[in-house]
Amino acid sequence: MSNVIALNPISLESEVSFTGLRDLVGTDFQQVDTMISSLLRSRVPTISEIGKYIVDGGGKRLRPLIVLLTVKGCDYQGEDHIRLATLIEFLHTATLLHDDVVDESSRRRGQQTANALWGNAPSVLVGDFLYSRAFQLMVEINRMDLMSIISDATNTIAEGEVMQLESVGNVQLSEADYMEIIRCKSALLFEASAETAAVLSNSTPMLIKALKLYGLNLGLAYQIIDDVLDYVGDSRVLGKNVGDDLAEGKLTLPLIYAMQQASVADATLIRTAIENRSAEKLSEIIAAVRNSGAIERAVERARYYTEAANTALRHDPPHNTYRNALKQLTQLALNRIQ
Repeated sequence: MSNVIALNPISLESEVSFTGLRDLVGTDFQQVDTMISSLLRSRVPTISEIGKYIVDGGGKRLRPLIVLLTVKGCDYQGEDHIRLATLIEFLHTATLLHDDVVDESSRRRGQQTANALWGNAPSVLVGDFLYSRAFQLMVEINRMDLMSIISDATNTIAEGEVMQLESVGNVQLSEADYMEIIRCKSALLFEASAETAAVLSNSTPMLIKALKLYGLNLGLAYQIIDDVLDYVGDSRVLGKNVGDDLAEGKLTLPLIYAMQQASVADATLIRTAIENRSAEKLSEIIAAVRNSGAIERAVERARYYTEAANTALRHDPPHNTYRNALKQLTQLALNRIQ
């Protein structure tokens, strides 16, 4: 059975892609990639080896892209935005390394995870190395206001990870609880990316607040779509195994909605799988989730947050190329469901 579902994407005035948006800040983006590669080198061979593996594994560099587009939209004229974008990516990558260990994941971005190849201990320690690199970059930027935002966000992300761990196998998890978990563990770094870029640019308090709200709402939408793709995506496209969330006992929004709307038998099927942390009946559960209308409902929830993100930018100049690019990122968040 195909694991791909067709839903109506939001309308686009023109073709939009991550590549096209990256091209708007192409020189800066290349400088970030160069800095990432340089700072992943270490006199300890295992760190360099795992670091190179991570870089070669790619990734959209979405959060650094938010930083670069935001500073350009705010007319920043300095050079510290390269350090800021790099440290944001290091924080993100560190959380992924730690997540893969906690979740016992074997695939990410279409390849084996670092913990699958090198083991848990090296992966955790290289994650720690990336955190320390990020804080070295913060010291180089030497802005206490930025350090305050990043340190608070990092602390909240850690809390979110523990909250998610505590929720494993919990079939009573509410939608509000789910939203708080993804706000903490996922959306906060989107928020911090946009907010710190605005603060670095010495923007007005009103604009900083607007961009902070933009980042938060984009992050919420992006994570909801990620969770939807676990039930409607294709492993080859996702870069991870479809059904991983189910096997890990994570009650995400599509399952919360499915349990509310599905038949008693299907709801019981989902509940049992979450409690047992089992993807043994994945095909039946995918069918139950789709037939319940939970996918469409979750996508509409994500759409709500993308609209909130765009609303936060309404007071900005309507023809600002970089601000328009930030709005196009919200389209891309939804357009992964097609």
